[in-house]
Amino acid sequence: MSRMFLISAATIVVLMAGALFYTTQISVEVPMPIEQPQALEVLTHPAFTLPDIAGVDHNFSEWSGKNRILNFWATWCAPCRREIPLLKAFQAKQGDNEFQVIGIAVDFPEPVANYAETAEFNYPILVGQQDAMAIAESSGVEFVGLPFTMFVASDGELLSSYIGELHQSHLDTIFDVMTRLDRTEITSAEARSALNQL
Repeated sequence: MSRMFLISAATIVVLMAGALFYTTQISVEVPMPIEQPQALEVLTHPAFTLPDIAGVDHNFSEWSGKNRILNFWATWCAPCRREIPLLKAFQAKQGDNEFQVIGIAVDFPEPVANYAETAEFNYPILVGQQDAMAIAESSGVEFVGLPFTMFVASDGELLSSYIGELHQSHLDTIFDVMTRLDRTEITSAEARSALNQL
């Protein structure tokens, strides 16, 4: 009886040692994903379909080939409203230079439509509410507040994002960096680095 007990105990010990060895082998492989912070800098471009103020769906691919500035805003957000005249002026000046501002309202359609009547937007306004926040999150960007802006290169690469109110100096830098990237004067890594300094 005691011999059977010893054999059973030894078997359990061997099995536990094997499981422990197997577990330590797995943990040796775990650090691999930790090396990914550099890869996370290359964010995936957003892909989405959202309705405009009139309820007509628009896919992000409609503006392919242009440098895109996706500005997330809301009617109740004072810094967002302060940005709008700057973004309108930027669109008027740089629209012919293959730049496209796209406003994405994290808001309800009715207040956005009412606000648009007086704002006289010269760039498309899409309405998203929770779907708008999901766009940022699906691209690997943490959406933490408004205003929030994403910069997508003409080849579709999401270069960077910015949380907070944009000022003219920001827009000047954005135009310069993305134009130089289009001319291959700088690499996308250099463009990301420059935009991350905004």
